[in-house]
Amino acid sequence: MKKVLVATEKPFAPAAVAQIKEVLDKANYELVLLEKYTEKSELLKAVENVDGMIVRSDKVTKEVIDAAKNLKIVIRAGAGYDNLDLEACTAGNVVAMNTPGQNSNAVAELALGMAVMMARGNYNGKAGTELRHKKIGIHAYGNVGRYVAEIAKGFGMEVLAFDPFVDAETIKKDGVTPVATVEELYSTCQYISLHIPANDKTKKSIGFDLLNSMPKGATLINTARKEVINEEELLKVFAERDDFRYVSDIAPECKDEIAEKFEGKFFFTPKKMGAQTAEANINAGVAGANQIIDFIENGNETFKVNK
Repeated sequence: MKKVLVATEKPFAPAAVAQIKEVLDKANYELVLLEKYTEKSELLKAVENVDGMIVRSDKVTKEVIDAAKNLKIVIRAGAGYDNLDLEACTAGNVVAMNTPGQNSNAVAELALGMAVMMARGNYNGKAGTELRHKKIGIHAYGNVGRYVAEIAKGFGMEVLAFDPFVDAETIKKDGVTPVATVEELYSTCQYISLHIPANDKTKKSIGFDLLNSMPKGATLINTARKEVINEEELLKVFAERDDFRYVSDIAPECKDEIAEKFEGKFFFTPKKMGAQTAEANINAGVAGANQIIDFIENGNETFKVNK
């Protein structure tokens, strides 16, 4: 019987685990569960004899791949996959996949929820502003960006988007205005919802020039990765603009300095919260289980992310 390890320091919801098991049982696969582990040695031991693995934010390093003698596929339950060592996966003949789209609505709802929070001054009892008729720019128009656009239009916002990898006509069909450059997006929109991945080209790419060009009442919403922000330049924007706000579902390294100097101008969730809904838990976990079975039984590599 083939074995699938679900290795999660931050476990899936029990309902998600139950549905993952149901999918695997139906295919005559065995579920191996490792939750809330505290030592890497526990993961290295658990992965020794499994054919597939599902993780969340857990790091799948070369050491993990080397320990996994039978591993054929690893699934990151979610869209981002920078916690997977893709080179090690390729070298070890392990297919790496993500589950794009499964967490998208949860992330988008969080982004707009944090926008409301900033518009209302962190609910401080004072008069705030409304989202209606404000411009929101979506930086990267993928699965999450599309949901952000849909929800923002429900608030009566004017939605713009920049994504060099998405055709302008595709964006227009969603009732969203495409812009030609990232500079145009930031200089036009009071709200920016950020969805770019963290890679060599994007790390620290969001800095002073872009943020300082935003109109009065600027709010940057980051549900992507903290590494894409140039934190030194972020602090400079905070210092020079009393109207600038920053919200993120993962705290920056400079969070203590922001908290000390810029009270009321920020909000950071205690941990990465974008996918923390019961629905997203189930969607991503079950998708991962189905993708493992489909790959092992049929060779389907649709969501493969390594070469």
